[in-house]
Amino acid sequence: MRNFDYTRAADPAQAINFHAQLPSSYLAGGTTLLDLMKIDVMRPQRVVDVNRLPLNKIEPLTDGRLRIGAMVTNTALANDAKIISDYPVLSQALLSGATTQLRNKATTAGNVMQRVRCGYFRDGVSPCNKREPHSGCAAVGGQNRSVHAVLGTTDHCIASHPSDMCVAMAAIGATIHVQGPRGERDINFLDFHLLPGNTPWQEHALQNDELITHIVLDRPIAGSKSGYLKLRDRASYQFALASSAIIVATEGGVIKDARIALGGVATKPWRASNAEAALIGQQPTLENFQRVAMIAMQGAIPYKHNAYKIPLGQQAIVRNLQTLFA
Repeated sequence: MRNFDYTRAADPAQAINFHAQLPSSYLAGGTTLLDLMKIDVMRPQRVVDVNRLPLNKIEPLTDGRLRIGAMVTNTALANDAKIISDYPVLSQALLSGATTQLRNKATTAGNVMQRVRCGYFRDGVSPCNKREPHSGCAAVGGQNRSVHAVLGTTDHCIASHPSDMCVAMAAIGATIHVQGPRGERDINFLDFHLLPGNTPWQEHALQNDELITHIVLDRPIAGSKSGYLKLRDRASYQFALASSAIIVATEGGVIKDARIALGGVATKPWRASNAEAALIGQQPTLENFQRVAMIAMQGAIPYKHNAYKIPLGQQAIVRNLQTLFA
């Protein structure tokens, strides 16, 4: 770990000001940042501690949406009564990730901002465009079985996005509210995480001098049921090989609304809008579930060790839908 300056902010404006003075990183739970600093992947000249910012509330809004402060811990969010009743898919996703100790520290904004788990990104020596722009991507021709994607990839990066929470939020629909020197703005959750394209080092739509202050979830779908299914090598403390967050509502024996998002198989939280459209208006049958799952994985590009993720991603959808309609 390299030397760095440390300062603690009392409010968002002060945090942004401290951040602007030196190349900096915000410190909340530190569950990703500190790890990457220790292995010399992230090298901020200053760490701005935001743990005392008054951004730790979960508040219903008058229009039926729900506002979640950036500093709300994953444990608090997963166990909030409003989340459990109106957004159970989010609670399930959060509880499927990491360990109790990590969830007690990890924050909502930190979860959104977490970095990929690709070993080539973290080893400090392999070619990696995320760590060192224009150096190449060792994963394309290397070991790419578990934490690498088949959707949204390019020759410049195939690392999968690691978050479970973000997959659920992609299905629910949300807005990320940020604050910076130029004022405040909202970013649609589906536009926040960027596909790697030719610039995989640009991972999100947040500017360097901006701070996430809260996330607002869309109104819950009336009469809906939802579930999160995570398929992984072992039952705990493991990132998804493939996962699905699904929300469905029915009327008259047919599906009138559907939200499908995927994790583990894509370079960002992946909203399968084409599959949703194909499911709406259909009866909840196994045949329809299988057809929709195939549509969701259209365009997937397999690599040497992860071709299995295409049928596994399909199974994550089919099994989740079967459970919801059991």
